[in-house]
Amino acid sequence: MAYESEHLLIEIADGIAVVRINRPDKLNALNGTLISELDQAFRGLAEDPTVRALVLTGAGEKAFVAGADIGELAKMDPLGGVRTSRQGQDAFRFLEQMPKPVIAAVNGFALGGGLELALACHIRLASENAKFGLPEVKLGIIPGYGGTVRLPRLVGKGRALEMILTGDMIDAQEAHRIGLVNRVVPQAELLDAARELASKIMANGPVAVALALEAVENGLTATVEEAQRFESNLFGLLASTSDMREGMGAFLEKRKANFTGK
Repeated sequence: MAYESEHLLIEIADGIAVVRINRPDKLNALNGTLISELDQAFRGLAEDPTVRALVLTGAGEKAFVAGADIGELAKMDPLGGVRTSRQGQDAFRFLEQMPKPVIAAVNGFALGGGLELALACHIRLASENAKFGLPEVKLGIIPGYGGTVRLPRLVGKGRALEMILTGDMIDAQEAHRIGLVNRVVPQAELLDAARELASKIMANGPVAVALALEAVENGLTATVEEAQRFESNLFGLLASTSDMREGMGAFLEKRKANFTGK
């Protein structure tokens, strides 16, 4: 499957799609065109049978995504603001519900919409020079691509409100301390670390990985009882798969499993 885009560079190798946001002259800032391109790319990659994991990063060494295009936002009227917010929310929600693991390789500034994009990924790795923040209140607005929803769920209400209400940035080490990122690595090693993590996940049963993602996503918004029932149903569903029989057979026979995704 071919992917052509004005502001995205997409490379697929060994089952991993590296999606690179490519507006380095604007520090990879998001605008309406780029959001649309991301949405189309996410939907295509979700259906691409050659892709089993995604790594999302930014071009250059300064920014993952340094925010939204302020020149574009400054022209919004109220209805335009709602449309802009919903466009980003829809694209990021699709990414969050992707049945394939999505790893953000945050290689610099992840501010505003950039942090919101990283929050929609399943796992976040950061370079040592990465900076994180939701500075929207400094512009008289609030996060509009899901930041007020996802950040409290990830780091807790108090820490999230401090970031949202002050608009202050935090560095990579603080982001790791509060659980915003999973790991901090030197920038030169960031993409390799993300690919290595993706490969480790891909070595497992693909149906199990997809349903684990679905179980966790569902469980975050359901009651404990509802989430456990959903988990049980998925657990039972996996008992019908060839992958389960292969995985357990391989364990008992002390050999490497050969999963087929069926």
